[in-house]
Order: sequence, then C-alpha cells, then structure tokens
Amino acid sequence: MSFELPDKVLTERTVEEALKEDIGIIGDVTSNLILDDSNRSEFEIKSRQEGIISGLYLVETVFHLVDKKIAFKKFKEEGDEVEVGDILARIQGNSISILTAERTALNFLSHMSGIASATSLMVKKIKNTNTKIMCTRKTTPNLRIFEKFAVLSGGGKNHRFGLFDGILIKDNHIALSGSIKEAIKKAKNSSDKSLKIEVEVDNIDQFKEALENNPDIILLDNFSTSELKKAVEINNDKLLLEASGSVNIENVLDIAMTGVDFISSGWLTHSSPSLDFGLDLKQ
Repeated sequence: MSFELPDKVLTERTVEEALKEDIGIIGDVTSNLILDDSNRSEFEIKSRQEGIISGLYLVETVFHLVDKKIAFKKFKEEGDEVEVGDILARIQGNSISILTAERTALNFLSHMSGIASATSLMVKKIKNTNTKIMCTRKTTPNLRIFEKFAVLSGGGKNHRFGLFDGILIKDNHIALSGSIKEAIKKAKNSSDKSLKIEVEVDNIDQFKEALENNPDIILLDNFSTSELKKAVEINNDKLLLEASGSVNIENVLDIAMTGVDFISSGWLTHSSPSLDFGLDLKQ
C-alpha cells in the first residue's frame, strides 16, 4: 500500500523526545560497559504475531537519529500483512548504537501496528456492509498524527484531526447553547463554510430535533442496535449517520448491519493491543 507519511520534521522531533526519555544524558550504560565501540553486527526485526504493519518509517528514523551510519533495509511497507517469523527489516552497524535504539524503535512499531491490526480486523468484520470504520480524538498526547496514520494503514478512515478541522456539537455545547436547534443555527453562521457540521445526540428525541435542523452528519452516541435501526429508518437517507460509543470487535458487525454510514471507535487508538516484534541477531 502507498500512504503519505506524517511530516518528517514532526516525526524527527517526536522520535528525539522519545530517545531522550530512554537514553537520558548518560546513554545505554549496559551496552557501553559490555561492548567495545568497534563491535559491529547485523540484526533483523521479526514479527512474533500476525497482523498489519504501521510505523516502519518511525523505526528507521529512530535508528538513523541514534547513528547516521546504521544501514537500514526494509522488506515490508506500511499497511502490509505479516505472519509470525516474517522479517520486516535488516539493520547493520555499530552494535551499541543498534541496541541503544532497539526499545524505542520497537515501542513505536508495536503500538502503531497494534492499532493498524485492530483497525483491519474491524474493517474485515464489516466488509460486506457499506459502513466505514473511523477513529476518534481519543489518542495519546503528541502521538495523534502517528496513531491516525496507523488507522489508515489498517484500512480505516480518520475522523476530524482536531478541534480546528470540523464542527462537532456535543452535549455540553447543546446544554450551554440551550438547544440543539440553537447550537446548529450558530454553527451554520461559521465564516468557514467548508467545515462540516456534525451534532451528537443521545436519544431518538434529540435525533429528531437534529434531523429537523439539517446538519451534515448526526452522531448517534451509545444507541442500542434497535435505536440505531429506528434512527436509520427515520432518516431515510437524508443525512449521514455515525454510530459511536462502546464499539469493539465483538459488536461492530451488529452496529454496521443497522445501516449507519460510519462507525467511530476510540478503542482503536486508546486500547488496541500492541503487536509483538523482536530484534534478533542475525547468525
């Protein structure tokens, strides 16, 4: 698969901070005590689980920021499927440098590949429906761009990136505005007409009020499947509908079968299990 990678400057800045956290001001004391600086070696990154790859570009960045002389050759691309034992990349160079970079590199790869793999499972689960899987803003601080990239790697779609690129009227906005009608009215007065207006509702009565005021999308928050079906029937293809709340791999198909256009899941980025990889010395 081919994806537009996150900004290089931001990627390097994030990796630098992660390396500072692990290396500190002293460095890898164990490797420096045990190994000679002239020691060179070759390692392979291998998958210990099947899944979807995301974050290899971060792995390469980690090794090169630790030591520009490290040779990094990848055998997989972002979004590729891997089986147990598959080789993702081969690294050659100074042994101390490679071991210094190991944990930070694998942390990024495991976390992002876990998100991509979980997304792929959801996407495959509902492949025979017209519903699309999306992530949310429930992301790790300072890692959002990478986690949302991982969702794309797994075949999902991104919801709004932040507070700046989409209007989402939530329960507190409604409470402070006085009503759904008033909140939507104010949102429609936005100077930026390119911004989609989405309103979150908690029950069928709120849904009907939102529908009457014609936003672009209505988010059905924590609706039961029977309530989702009722909302889809009332909507009659007038507006786009998004289901959200307590979505997981076990219930995602039931939700998709109700006929909603989108399913958004915070679980993808905040709770999906990491994928396991190892850095093995090539014998």
